[in-house]
Amino acid sequence: MIPELLSALPLTLAIMFVALLVGFVLALVATTFRVRRIAVISQLADLYVSYARSVPVVLQLFVAFYGLPLVTGLFGMDDFLSATTASMVGLSLYHGGYLSEVMRPAFLAVERGQHDAADSLGYTFRQKLTRVIGPQAVHIALPGYGNAIIYLIHNVALVMYIGAADVMATAHLIMERDYNQYQFGTYLVLAGIYSLLCLIAWIIVRFFELRHAKYTSKTASAKIKFTANV
Repeated sequence: MIPELLSALPLTLAIMFVALLVGFVLALVATTFRVRRIAVISQLADLYVSYARSVPVVLQLFVAFYGLPLVTGLFGMDDFLSATTASMVGLSLYHGGYLSEVMRPAFLAVERGQHDAADSLGYTFRQKLTRVIGPQAVHIALPGYGNAIIYLIHNVALVMYIGAADVMATAHLIMERDYNQYQFGTYLVLAGIYSLLCLIAWIIVRFFELRHAKYTSKTASAKIKFTANV
């Protein structure tokens, strides 16, 4: 049983990592548009975030699985989307929208004086973000980002409903094959796998939390003053 479950783990990890990476990029883009309030584009970004946060994740997976083939079919790619690809797309959209609501409040939580000081030095938006606001916002956002990763790990288990052969789907196949004789043991092993994944994610995020603890408003103020004097 355990070897069979572990054999499906790489697919689960692949779906999770793709959703993490693509979702992070989507969150950055959406947050940038929402913070800068660009006409029309910002409203579209708000609409996307609202969709990702309001619609149940399993329903988002069904929308990706049944809806995206209609779009790709217009370009002659009827067989482009598999259950695995739809899982990655659906979870990426979900994670990006959820994560944007972690990034935006973190950006806005940085003291207004930090923004004004960077503007007074003539920083561009990119320079202000990378040198002053960004490090502080990252420190504020990390706990919420850790929660977003854990929620994503939990929601990967839902991809079985659209036919992706992850560890949860494999566990159900094992139980059906064995006439549900080992339900408790199978679910216990699954609980251990997901707990281990969440523990690893927590340790990584905690490491970056401790590393970014130096990025506070006081240290940023000192850095701006030093830059101004130079």
